[in-house]
Amino acid sequence: MVQANSGADIAVVGLGVMGRNLAANLADHGAVVAGYDLDADRRAAFAAAVPGAVPCAAPEDVLSVLKTPRVILMMVPAGPAVDALLAILLPGLAAGDVVIDGGNSHYDDTRRRARLTAESGIHFVGLGVSGGEEGARHGPALMAGGTVEGIERVAPLLRAIAARAGDGEPCFARIGPDGAGHFVKMIHNGIEYADMQLIAEGYHLLRHLGGFSYEQLADRFAAWNGGELASYLMEITADILRTSDPETGAPILEVIRDAAGQKGTGHWATTTAMQLGMPAPTIAEAVHARCLSALKDERVRAAAAFPAPPAPAVADPDAFAAGVGDALLCGRIAIYAQGFAVIAAGSRQFGWDVDLAAVASVWRGGCIIRARLVDRILDALRRAPDLPNLMFDPAITALLAEGEAGWRRTVGAAVAAGQPVPAMASALAYWDGYRSERLWANMIQAQRDFFGAHGYERTDRPGMAHTQWVR
Repeated sequence: MVQANSGADIAVVGLGVMGRNLAANLADHGAVVAGYDLDADRRAAFAAAVPGAVPCAAPEDVLSVLKTPRVILMMVPAGPAVDALLAILLPGLAAGDVVIDGGNSHYDDTRRRARLTAESGIHFVGLGVSGGEEGARHGPALMAGGTVEGIERVAPLLRAIAARAGDGEPCFARIGPDGAGHFVKMIHNGIEYADMQLIAEGYHLLRHLGGFSYEQLADRFAAWNGGELASYLMEITADILRTSDPETGAPILEVIRDAAGQKGTGHWATTTAMQLGMPAPTIAEAVHARCLSALKDERVRAAAAFPAPPAPAVADPDAFAAGVGDALLCGRIAIYAQGFAVIAAGSRQFGWDVDLAAVASVWRGGCIIRARLVDRILDALRRAPDLPNLMFDPAITALLAEGEAGWRRTVGAAVAAGQPVPAMASALAYWDGYRSERLWANMIQAQRDFFGAHGYERTDRPGMAHTQWVR
């Protein structure tokens, strides 16, 4: 518990939904919270909602109301706004002060800002915050990147407001230096994109191939949420499927336009994986799927111009649903395997020494991707911290083996019916590719050598070789 005394313990700059709710959460745990926002209405809402709030009329004012060393939590949009705010605050800060960026900043920006502030002895913490509005108010998952000293100074505050896992442990950890926290939050969001896409495909197949009513779908997803598929996203999917539009009385999904938006973190996760040379095809497909969904007008024209093949009748809806459940679980395993592999690659690339088990521990509560599978992953990483891929864990391998046949049937049925399942299919291709002793890449290497003399590695001796190709 943080004890309040003279002066504010922390200032929150940026009092939108996330900032205001984090401020209220901090106040609930005994912190005296100062706050500033450009918007006067937001400042008023902060003063009304946060016990003991210390509203400030200008960003510079927060410096005078804080205890020393000062702690400032920035909750402003990622990008130029963070740099602009830093430029205002830095002249008034002193060595030992801590500035926390709780937005979805790109990890490279966080690394740059950490170097900049370090020149003055100021600690910059890149804090990944997951859980949305509810999490911010009642307990988010918090992934911190920064110096040990800087994070230790703010750890009591962050531990106090973090979500609690089933064993009571706070869902907060120092992930590593500089941009490590925002890197892990970026991959968290990539996994979130992919799992949402996977679930959406499952719903769509059951609705349009299986013939399930919305009530039946809600019951099915609620039942899945009681087993291995249990997750926050499954829970809210069941709730969505039970919701009716208050204006028309129709199921809410019947009045929501099928064109999804995005804010960029999925794109960052995809491009970062590519830069690191790590396959994350399902995260990439989830981003592409949203882009495809946005082409609504073109899709309407194409649907009329290029009819899909007739959908084969589903003889046994319950068996079909069981296969969809297998595809959801196995696909989720593949998604998390891709994400953790990218985190490990980033850790190696940037010298962060990220503890993957600590990442899994943080993701057990508060965050959008909390799921029963995360507990399985934590057990796996505690047993074998150096797993090259989560799918090597015997318990996880057993889940894949049990669900593989249904996964394949589901993807096959979707393809036969002309129903796109980019997440399910790419996850299956990842699994099949990862466990293939011999792939098709010898042909690609031969082609590259043919047209570009790039060379190739031989199977019978080390080193590069080149063939004088004859047409």
